[in-house]
Amino acid sequence: MGRAEDRRARQRGGRRAAPKRRRSSRAGGRSGIRRLFTWKKILGTILGLFLLGIGAFVVLYMMIDIPEGNADAKKQSNVYKYDDGSIMTRDGDVNREVVDLAHVPKPVQRTFVAAENKTFYKDSGVDLKGTARGVLNTLLGKGAQGGSTITQQYVKNYYLTQEQTVSRKLKEMVISLKLDREKTKDYILAGYINTSYYGRNAYGIQAAAQAYYGVDADQLTVEQGAYLAALLQAPSQYDWAVATETGKHLVQQRWNYVLDNMVEEHWLDASQRRAMKFPIPKPPKPSPGLSGQKGYLVAAADKQLEKQLVAQGTASNMKEAEDLVGRGGWTITLNINKKKQAALENSVKEQLTSKLKPKTRSVDGDVQAGAVSVDPKTGAVVAMYGGVDYYKHYTNNATRTDYQPASTFKPVILAAALDEGATTQKGQAIGADTLYDGTSKRPVVDHGTAVGFAPENEDDQDYGPITVQNAMNQSVNSVFAQMGVDVGMPKVMEVAGKLGMDTKDLPAVPAQTLGSMGASPLQMAGVYATLDNHGKKVTPTLLKKVESSSVPVNLPDPVGDQVISRNAADSVTSVLTGVIDDGTAKTSVRDNPLRNGQKVAGKTGTSDDNKSAWFTGYTPDLVTSVGLFGESVAENGKHVSMHGATGLKRINGGKYPAMIWADFTFGVQTKVSDFDLETDQGAAVEPSVTATPSQTPTSEAPSQTPTTEPPSQTPTTQPPSKTPTTQPPSQTPTSEPPTESPSGSPSGRPENPIFGGTGNGTGNSAQ
Repeated sequence: MGRAEDRRARQRGGRRAAPKRRRSSRAGGRSGIRRLFTWKKILGTILGLFLLGIGAFVVLYMMIDIPEGNADAKKQSNVYKYDDGSIMTRDGDVNREVVDLAHVPKPVQRTFVAAENKTFYKDSGVDLKGTARGVLNTLLGKGAQGGSTITQQYVKNYYLTQEQTVSRKLKEMVISLKLDREKTKDYILAGYINTSYYGRNAYGIQAAAQAYYGVDADQLTVEQGAYLAALLQAPSQYDWAVATETGKHLVQQRWNYVLDNMVEEHWLDASQRRAMKFPIPKPPKPSPGLSGQKGYLVAAADKQLEKQLVAQGTASNMKEAEDLVGRGGWTITLNINKKKQAALENSVKEQLTSKLKPKTRSVDGDVQAGAVSVDPKTGAVVAMYGGVDYYKHYTNNATRTDYQPASTFKPVILAAALDEGATTQKGQAIGADTLYDGTSKRPVVDHGTAVGFAPENEDDQDYGPITVQNAMNQSVNSVFAQMGVDVGMPKVMEVAGKLGMDTKDLPAVPAQTLGSMGASPLQMAGVYATLDNHGKKVTPTLLKKVESSSVPVNLPDPVGDQVISRNAADSVTSVLTGVIDDGTAKTSVRDNPLRNGQKVAGKTGTSDDNKSAWFTGYTPDLVTSVGLFGESVAENGKHVSMHGATGLKRINGGKYPAMIWADFTFGVQTKVSDFDLETDQGAAVEPSVTATPSQTPTSEAPSQTPTTEPPSQTPTTQPPSKTPTTQPPSQTPTSEPPTESPSGSPSGRPENPIFGGTGNGTGNSAQ
């Protein structure tokens, strides 16, 4: 051993090792956590998971091949049946014709790229962020969201299904990547525009070009192409022929978005863009096999099914639902009863359309009819009349909501008053015998303050002090306008929504008491069916059973919870029997020879300028709403007056709507039935004693009571101060209400003109 080595050895042996320090248990714990969660280990774990994900994706990429086009991509017919299982119709052959991309002008091709996927020509076929978001939303149960490329949408439409699962989304991504590598962009774009659904039963751009503009795909302009591209986002909502004002506004926004994107991508000159105008599509031409009422029934059934698919989560939006239904393979059994359907069609023909002579009276060509009949115990829509013919008038008059229900809304106001236990502003409980002032143009007040609303009664008729029962019979606007304020308009609108009307976003203002909102015969049938069903919510349904080999459908119960009290609902029914026996519907309904003693409740309605006329009525077993609508086909569906139609000065709800109702209802009613009412008020209740009201009209000072001259004379136009009203009339005491017959309805017209007046028997408009 060398000297140096010896020295080092001695140094090692002689040095005393320093004593080890004892660490606290806390320090040891921290050290253990640090050893367990070091940044190297965390980074390594993340990297490992990332590599594992890449590995899994590589395996998927190797295992998944581009499949053949699936069967769902080849549309089948849907089968529609009556409630007894007999075939109603099939929806016909597929309206699709595949065209080569060369037959679609290049600028039109680019409208679809500008609308859906501006990076289409540059990307790899997949939007990674959008796909990741879609997978996460699916895992969290939030449904699908946007972000798919044109390639991904084509893959979903043609190769896969619409189901919202993680596996389907991963397959979509893999197939999209492979397709983008193996096929040209033109191949993918051609597949996309040829397989997409455009509404109007049109599959592919060729069918869409014909359906909306009556031209072949190679003749489409950029403006027209931009509309078709915009349409793909929401075909039914954006179809100009049936779109609401909101829908029309949205599709025009979308159309502008498409063209602006084209300018941004330098596919369209800015000066050309500024000169472009929105191309309004042509009216639709229905598919073969849907003539008469069948087209209306099929379209309405499809729409209800689509909404159900969204509601149960099978489709994430209406566009996907339309795609699912449009691809076919469904067997849809409707609640439509074949005999009742034929009877309703015949009643409309016999009582109305046979009397219309558009060749000699042009206004007769503007009269459209719609009707819906519902079983109040089950909610089943047993009959529906959508218009003269689905080929001739595409819009379904039974489901359209663009006309005012007018005075058929008055029972809703009374229902709200009774359900709320509301009082007049003098503290009197509102009921059938409550007195109101029926003076035409009487200012509505809220605890002494005028609210700026003074509705006119029909023909400016003054009624003076009048009971709620008689005000309903004669449809006195001034009474129900004041009642709405007494109850509180927010409460009235709330009850309207509970009963089945679409009141969302509607202002709770006194003008709504005239039924100035939009409503359909289908909605009004539901409202009155709920009243008929003693206040338990009835949602009319066309669908009885839906069958599909791939998609289960769970239909909800059309009969729901109690939405207003039974007493309130039954009291309204009791009052509405008076409209039949001594009101605006007595000529057409009460005296109908087919009635045979059947108990009936109902209400007429005639809107401002006679643009709509209604009768919605019911027996214990059947509710039917009939509406007539003034629509100018020559002016693209403009609402017009029906004045002069069939040679009459005015078409009131008590005329043709009530006549159609009576002919249909009494014709199909198999047995006479009576209402089972739990109420002690209204025309259906036989009074034990004659009521003697002692109060003055609850909503107006006596100085505003109209003249005591019979209403058959011209109503006074002099200021109230010039007409003494504080003294009772010399012939008939004003404190005596009209006497009632044993059935509980007023016995004829009251002699005292300030309790109802004689009127003209049709005072039912909301003007």
